[in-house]
Amino acid sequence: MSRSSESGSDPLRPGDHVDAPAEATRQPGDPRLDARGWGRFLWRQLTSMRTAIVLLLLLAVAAIPGSLVPQRSSDPNGVIQVRADNPELVWLYDALSLHDVYSSPWFSAIYLLLFTSLVGCVIPRLVHHWRAMRALPPRTPARLSRLVGFQTVPGDASDLDRADRVLRRLGYRTTRYGDSISAERGYLRETGNLLFHISMLALLVVIGIGSGFGYSGQRLVIEGRGFANTLSSYDSFTAGQWFDDAGLAPFAVQLDDLDVVYETENPNAVGAPLDFTAHVSVTEGGEARAAQIKVNEPLAVADADLYLISNGYAPRISVRDSEGQVVYDEYTPFLAQDDLMTSLGVMKLPDGLEEQLGLRGFFYPTAVVQDTGALASAYPDLANPVLSLQAFTGDLGLDSGIPRSVYALETEEMTQIAGGDSGVDALTMVPGQTLDIPGGLGSITFEDVRRYGVIESHVDHTQTPVFWITVVLFVSLLASLLIPRRRMWVKATSAGLELAGLARGEDPTLERAVDDLGRRIVEPAAAGGRAERGSTIEP
Repeated sequence: MSRSSESGSDPLRPGDHVDAPAEATRQPGDPRLDARGWGRFLWRQLTSMRTAIVLLLLLAVAAIPGSLVPQRSSDPNGVIQVRADNPELVWLYDALSLHDVYSSPWFSAIYLLLFTSLVGCVIPRLVHHWRAMRALPPRTPARLSRLVGFQTVPGDASDLDRADRVLRRLGYRTTRYGDSISAERGYLRETGNLLFHISMLALLVVIGIGSGFGYSGQRLVIEGRGFANTLSSYDSFTAGQWFDDAGLAPFAVQLDDLDVVYETENPNAVGAPLDFTAHVSVTEGGEARAAQIKVNEPLAVADADLYLISNGYAPRISVRDSEGQVVYDEYTPFLAQDDLMTSLGVMKLPDGLEEQLGLRGFFYPTAVVQDTGALASAYPDLANPVLSLQAFTGDLGLDSGIPRSVYALETEEMTQIAGGDSGVDALTMVPGQTLDIPGGLGSITFEDVRRYGVIESHVDHTQTPVFWITVVLFVSLLASLLIPRRRMWVKATSAGLELAGLARGEDPTLERAVDDLGRRIVEPAAAGGRAERGSTIEP
């Protein structure tokens, strides 16, 4: 058997080829990858365009949890509710920072890797592009017949000046090589590509640094009440790394009325919210003015934008002890549990009664009795408001030093005295109704109910820069996609002027562009006549 047959069916493989281990083929002088070599290899991998694209996609995927899981910075009430509904997953939320995705270590790592990759990718390309733009177009190939759109038109070396002017008017950079012209255009394609990547870098820098000077604060405000723009006034406050609370603009906001419009005519969508309008009074610089905030129409106050991000109901409950003394009288925000605004709330009374009292209740804006006897809400507006409370006595755990959520009532160490399995009906009331608390602790009154709105005060210094960077990014992307990068050559031969083109990448219009060039060169010569070849009629 010949060695050529042993080499297999590959016709390009030499017949005397013998496989050998890599170590056997290594020559004494061959370089090995040391720490520096591995570092150079990893750097090249990180700064490759493929890696940048992968990191960009990974950043987009990493942002998905921030949209699916409530974030502390934008929806603190949602965070509380999710953690209360899924106590078995709280460890996962904390381990992966799912409630603080955009400030989590893993999201920051992807962000920094992407930034590094883009910097390492763009800078060498900028240098190369700068040199290419300053360099002369390449020399004319010896055989233009192998290129796209090759054709020969009437003319000779004396027509090259006219061809040069035509090419320049078409936006080409030209140079003469003997009896030929080499022309090139489309550098704006690479310029647009680089500008696109520089815009992405600028976007990362602006968002990463600019957001460090902003803040976002949320405050739940009941109708008739307000808040001032101070740290202590906010229910939750998230600030950038370089934020200085001394820079908070002095203003105050009062929620006068929260108007919600629901669908009433379409039978298939009755109760669907159509519009939310918060009518507010703003005090700024010692002057008060009326204004309004809508869901998609924030209110600008000083350097902040005020957003209406959620709403709900706050029943007013008063509790009296056995002697008739008021020990509790407050509006308590209830969190909506469904689209019909069935709401859940908690009240804790550590003092004033003979025992600590905890109340957990459901509020139904338009209460109806189901076939099972349970209550439900049939409409989100206040048509038939009903409040149903379960009562518990015992240690509320407020003196243990452990933070407790105001929206959750831990009843493991408490005794239920109304509702549930206590044997006593829940305290079900309508506005103005008073019921006795079981055990002779006192009485409870459902006084009235108001709406509340969650107003977010947001300062973002990146909005204007991000807008213009996005415009530049979009325009540069169009340039990098639509502007063709091509070369043209015109060569004087004994047969006439040879024309041909070459594109960098796909260019379906290149052949048509060569035809157009030939027409522009020939037509002025035909109009002027061959007798006047020494002078050129410009197109």
